[in-house]
Amino acid sequence: MKIVVLAGGTSTERDISISTGTHVGASLRRNGHQVNVIDVFLGTEKYATSDAFFADDNDLEALAKELLSKTKEVPGIVAERTKKNESFFGKNVLEYCKAADIVFMGLHGSNGEDGKIQGTFDLLGIRYTGTGYLSSAISMDKELTKKVLLSEGIPMPKGVALKKGHKLEYVPYPCVVKPCCGGSSVGVSIAETEEAFVQAVNEAFRYEDKILVEECIKGREFSVAVVDGKALPIVEIVPLQGFYDYENKYKDGATDHICPADLSKETTEKMQRWAEKACEAAGVTTYARVDEMLDKDGNIYCLEINTLPGMTPTSLIPLEAEAIGKSYDDLTQHLIDVSMKKYEA
Repeated sequence: MKIVVLAGGTSTERDISISTGTHVGASLRRNGHQVNVIDVFLGTEKYATSDAFFADDNDLEALAKELLSKTKEVPGIVAERTKKNESFFGKNVLEYCKAADIVFMGLHGSNGEDGKIQGTFDLLGIRYTGTGYLSSAISMDKELTKKVLLSEGIPMPKGVALKKGHKLEYVPYPCVVKPCCGGSSVGVSIAETEEAFVQAVNEAFRYEDKILVEECIKGREFSVAVVDGKALPIVEIVPLQGFYDYENKYKDGATDHICPADLSKETTEKMQRWAEKACEAAGVTTYARVDEMLDKDGNIYCLEINTLPGMTPTSLIPLEAEAIGKSYDDLTQHLIDVSMKKYEA
């Protein structure tokens, strides 16, 4: 198959996306496909034709370094394109995606995981991995996710959205403050006091004009991948210091991951079922990852749905797949196969 792997973009998770994209690209090449990686925002003018793009067995590690080196330039390019009313998509991106058998969505965060690109691809007849535009949009907005999941009886922490310029009359300490549409725990803080809360709110508003303030559930943290409607083995996340923030997610050795998690059969099945039900409620198909908490009394809380979870060396879905005997290459192929089902007549 001819496969485009989309990476990069403009979100706060751009660098993680580049890691995901280049690792997935290398894996799909090992699986025998004609694959190349392209930055969805920056694009490329290197190739004369789409065939040349797919045929290039380029060094993806070198490409990753090149794309990472351009990250600091992205905000300026965004401002320039916005001023000129130019397209979000980089040079030749749509042309190569149209020529592909399928596009692997290696994107994370806004303008990638929020349904905008998925909706564009639907209109253009471009096949892509992952769930559709509406479920992507629902899952990306944490306030909307909460409304949808709670209406289906899925347990979640109590919380309220807060817009910039507004104030809360009551804050339950300790609380978690996070951007409504962010990912990778960027801008997330735990506040124990009023002073810490003010700092946390200011930090979250650096990224978005709408944030979420939730009760802080103390206990053990887990993640459950759901692939083709079926939950994989659960992974427990144990940060060596603090909570599972951006650094602990992506710094080698900062967090222990235990898979399968040390849980009773009953708790395991409950947690997996809540993950499956969360995806069902939000309309998420193909694959996703659901983050959950377990408090000291055995209560389970769903935190959020990640519709394009990471595929970096420290990511969780590859670890869960390994627990059932699937290698990283098995997993990338399986995600292609599951995603192609969407397009079967």
